[in-house]
Amino acid sequence: MQGNEEIIKRLNARLSEELTAINQYMVHSEMCDNWGYELLHKEIEKRAIDEMKHAEKIIGRILFLEGIPVVSSYNKLYIGSTVEAMHKNDRIAEEGAIRSYNDDIKYAAEVQDNGTKDLLQSILDEEEAHIDKLEEYLDQIEQMGIQIYLSTYK
Repeated sequence: MQGNEEIIKRLNARLSEELTAINQYMVHSEMCDNWGYELLHKEIEKRAIDEMKHAEKIIGRILFLEGIPVVSSYNKLYIGSTVEAMHKNDRIAEEGAIRSYNDDIKYAAEVQDNGTKDLLQSILDEEEAHIDKLEEYLDQIEQMGIQIYLSTYK
């Protein structure tokens, strides 16, 4: 099915965000593993896998719309040098993604592409769960201090 060119452009922009997030989260996950924070490593790794699934769905939608998925475009990575910096950088990335998904859902509705709108809404729901978890981490760090927080992720 021939898709709307602007929708395909927007889907490719979301794909770039997802591919960037995968890389950022994998680096953060491996850093936590290297530091011995096994539980945190697994949680961040799971978030990276969620982003991989988002990318896969977006690629599928672009192909369905007879577009070409651009998998070589990445945004800037923001790698934290500490666990707290990682969480803050990841929260910023999720905030940007949520804004973009909301804008694209609105646009998809305007051009009556309900398939894309529904796909973007399902991904948005998961991105909101990601930011909720990141805010939980940052609240815990603020409330208990970084040392106690990190001791819970050994």
